[in-house]
Amino acid sequence: MRSFLKYLGWTLLVLVLALFVAVGLGVQTRPLVPPPPAAISPADVEQAKHFLRRNDPRQLAPGSLGTLRVSEQELGLLLAYLSSRHPQAAAQARLTAGAAELEASWALGGPFWLNVRARLEEDAGLPALRDLRLGALPVPDGLAAWLREQLLTRLAMNEELRLARQLLRHVSVRPGQLQLVYEWRHDSYRRLLDSLMPAAEQARLQAYHQALHRLSRQWRGPVSLSQVLPPLFALAAERSATGDATAENRALLLVLAAQASGRGLGTLLPAARSWPRPVVEFSLHGRPDFPMHWLISAALSAHAGGPLADAIGLYKEIADSRDGSGFSFNDIAADRAGSRLGLLAVQQPQRLQQRLASGVAESALLPDVSDLPEYLSAAEFRQRYGEIGSPAYQAMQQSIETRLDASPLLAPLLP
Repeated sequence: MRSFLKYLGWTLLVLVLALFVAVGLGVQTRPLVPPPPAAISPADVEQAKHFLRRNDPRQLAPGSLGTLRVSEQELGLLLAYLSSRHPQAAAQARLTAGAAELEASWALGGPFWLNVRARLEEDAGLPALRDLRLGALPVPDGLAAWLREQLLTRLAMNEELRLARQLLRHVSVRPGQLQLVYEWRHDSYRRLLDSLMPAAEQARLQAYHQALHRLSRQWRGPVSLSQVLPPLFALAAERSATGDATAENRALLLVLAAQASGRGLGTLLPAARSWPRPVVEFSLHGRPDFPMHWLISAALSAHAGGPLADAIGLYKEIADSRDGSGFSFNDIAADRAGSRLGLLAVQQPQRLQQRLASGVAESALLPDVSDLPEYLSAAEFRQRYGEIGSPAYQAMQQSIETRLDASPLLAPLLP
């Protein structure tokens, strides 16, 4: 018995020491991958737009195979965006012949980081995981294969990712390019849209869509956002008493943004095409364009983060300066105001509901910006402000931020 207890004690000691060694090798004090820049540029938005057009699967005949081609730069942009949504993590990838070399860092708190290196090598179907290292600790390929299967099982719990795996046929890697071969079916587009909106989310959207439809029957002509928001946020506050306040705010803003865009919710959610569509136009400071900028930026910010909403708003103004209505700093101000409110909708969801449900002035939603330059052609913009980011441009941006800071509603979201 004494020999057994002695053996058991030594075994436990060895296991504890092995655990300490593993943790010491796996945890490091510096990140392998530095955090990417927080800002998303208009050039990034332009690149994403071309990527979506180039890889639009709706151009395929049902039952045919399509190939999604992602360059190393585009993959890097996606990883940087995901890092902006999860600041505790950062990742980068290098695409070589037959393999993708991945590096990632995860903040553990304090000065400690979990750094991961791995190779994804082409296989018959999905890539195989090879050369996995946690910090300085190598992971045997057999254990890495088991971890890969566990990860795929967890990802399959997500409807969107489960659908993607069902469609995916093969992954190949070339120098600087990732290729994903998939089968496009007759119901793939509908299933993809539905997967992005789970049943609970669709129910929320329908609740605010129906509420907007009821309200729209009592409005005549363009109606100010100061009249639209209070009753809808009062409904959000009521529903949040037994639900998720952040999810309620996101659904509300998405319904209003879809209405302001002129396309309706059916573009994003096929089931909504059978819902009675509200007939209403919004206004803000007497203008019909401000609500579109404000609401779309608010919805984007609430769902995807402020930097993306700001970059898309700036991209649109640059495009307008080339062949549209011209670059308008007051549109940028409406974008920024909506972006701030969208962040408030997820950072302080119940507080926002209470404040808006009790009534709100137009000046709180968007301060007076009628004196800001607008309708500037590309040539006029360059003559007066040079390039995006120049001192003159930054001065205009600061003027906008100062005005938004003065709003008692938007002030809590100071950059």
